[in-house]
Amino acid sequence: MSSAARPGGPAPAFPGSAVPDPRGGGRAAFVWGIGVLVYFLAVSYRTSLGVAGLDAADRFQVSASALSTFTILQLLVYAGMQIPVGLLVDRLGTKRVLIMGIALFTTGQFGFGLSDSYAMALASRALLGCGDAMTFISVLRLGSRWFPARRGPLIAQVAALIGMAGNLLSTLVLARLLNTFGWTPAFAGSAAGGVAVLALVLVFLRDHPEGAAPAPENGAPNEKRAAPRFGVGRQIADSWREPGTRLGMWVHFTTQFPGMVYLLLWGMPFLVEAQGRSRTEAGELLTLVVLSNMAVGLVYGQLIARHHRARMPLALGTIGLTAVFWGTALAWPGTAPVWLLVALSLVLGLCGPASMIGFDFARPANPPERIGTASGIVNMGGFTASMTTLLAIGVLLDATGDNYRAAFASVFVLQALGVAQILRLRSRADRRERERTVASRVETVHVPAVRQG
Repeated sequence: MSSAARPGGPAPAFPGSAVPDPRGGGRAAFVWGIGVLVYFLAVSYRTSLGVAGLDAADRFQVSASALSTFTILQLLVYAGMQIPVGLLVDRLGTKRVLIMGIALFTTGQFGFGLSDSYAMALASRALLGCGDAMTFISVLRLGSRWFPARRGPLIAQVAALIGMAGNLLSTLVLARLLNTFGWTPAFAGSAAGGVAVLALVLVFLRDHPEGAAPAPENGAPNEKRAAPRFGVGRQIADSWREPGTRLGMWVHFTTQFPGMVYLLLWGMPFLVEAQGRSRTEAGELLTLVVLSNMAVGLVYGQLIARHHRARMPLALGTIGLTAVFWGTALAWPGTAPVWLLVALSLVLGLCGPASMIGFDFARPANPPERIGTASGIVNMGGFTASMTTLLAIGVLLDATGDNYRAAFASVFVLQALGVAQILRLRSRADRRERERTVASRVETVHVPAVRQG
């Protein structure tokens, strides 16, 4: 609902909410940009192992399944932290959570660079995953506090696009630093970026515009909160009860993980060892995935902002294309031709933007004071699928003597599970969203205006 919907001031972004729909503007873009910069850096740290997988195997003398444990542990911590982080963001605000996240992921990246043992490296990746988990939900919350609800899909896609540029940073810059200066200078030196963004957050970032502080989730601004032990459970239960939240989680689950697994760890070994490409060629193909992701993100964001019902066709279409091109590449006799690997890279670039559609199902299903919790539930989906697939590929590679075709076939199992859940929930979520839309229109006519300040 736009600000113009009520002559008295900005309208609530959710029926019955006392939180006014923000106006956006230059100040909003500046503050939100700082939050996105934190996410950009977190993604560059998260994906840094994607270009260093072979180096890590040599440095720590580990097998394929042990190598996958680095990323699995990182994603396990990330996924496990999503609901707690969502609750923290809803209760403590964006700035405090981002400060904690920066401290954790910077320490993790620095420690990984200094690690000379497998155990120390694992602990560092776990710490990095914990800090990384605090970034994206915070950025989503920040966008919902500073920009109008109607711009939510585009704002979320742009945030994801800029975050994906962090992947590009690790693919291009960190790979060169690693080849030129070695392990410790590349990883430990990159941690300096965390110190810089921490200073920006401390000085400039604000949770919301002045006069637009959200009301407590249990009632009016002056109403006392329920005891935390009851409030936390109710917050999670209310978010999960909404079909849109669960549908968003399964959309995120099914769309994100093929591209994530490829970029985080197994893309480089697959291209070099199974497809016979040089590390330079493999790096270029991984870069193509990132560039495709960034370009498609803007297109998806604009389409959904203008045509809300395009969400499901885009999600299911992306899943179908991913399955077709993965199947073709794996079934190709011998090594796949360059054109097919290029096409696969372009299609895998759709996975990130498609996963953002999950948040577009959850956002209209939940009031502003519950957005962090609902986003955490959605974000668990793709990272749980990625973690499961990373483990499956590592175990299957060891069990089959590095048979990448058999190992990567595990992708189709999780896709089938996810599609079944999406089809089961789609009508229920659509019906509930129509009810919300009707309630919002009724409120526009009958509820007094909510003014800022």
